[in-house]
Amino acid sequence: MTATLGRTAAVGPFFTVRTDLGSPRDQGFLPLSELYRGGHPSALRHRLKTVATQLGTADRGVAASLVYQGLAGRLWSIALAPAAVAGDVPDLDSDALWWHPNRSTPDELWLPAPTSLPSASEQSLACRLQAAVLHDHLVPLHHAISAESRLSSQVLWGNAASALVGTLRVLHDWCRRSSRPEAADRAVALAACLLEDPHLRDTGTLDPTLPAFSRRSCCLYYRVPGGGLCGDCVLRRARR
Repeated sequence: MTATLGRTAAVGPFFTVRTDLGSPRDQGFLPLSELYRGGHPSALRHRLKTVATQLGTADRGVAASLVYQGLAGRLWSIALAPAAVAGDVPDLDSDALWWHPNRSTPDELWLPAPTSLPSASEQSLACRLQAAVLHDHLVPLHHAISAESRLSSQVLWGNAASALVGTLRVLHDWCRRSSRPEAADRAVALAACLLEDPHLRDTGTLDPTLPAFSRRSCCLYYRVPGGGLCGDCVLRRARR
């Protein structure tokens, strides 16, 4: 799996994860399980404050939304790319995947000596992606973010879906440019299957031919000074 993650890191920064052995905690990293279980609530609060400062906003909800969407994008990227390209899903157990609250992409995630989860079919791949990212990370992250802000579930799950399709679009383009049409098609099929999960099913509509997504919510980026509307935003269509 280390070699596979090394290959798929070529897709872009969001697809990169540190995989060497070492002592993550000695370098300020935390296992994501501690963040989700409330072991380090100050780490999440610190991240929200840092992102708010970087964006130049005092709106805690905006910061919370974008922190969630950013981490969702990272998790989808390091899982979907190996699944599409190599038919492997990395084991992203939240006790083994480390996160640094002060660092940004691609230096904030560390998965020492990664291993893969067994998979035998496209359906099996999708189920393992669903468990590895959505259920083991995004659901508990949703709870942790909700405890620190008043964001609605509709916004957060819309962010999760948008991050998935954003990952898909970058990966799909890379696969096409790298003469990997089968991997590109597999990525679309996997994303479409993941969007059928009950948490994501009503968040928007996937156009698999492009691929593109039209979401039914907004990540609130337009509230950031100098910000605007994302390409898949519901407000973009509402203003036409």
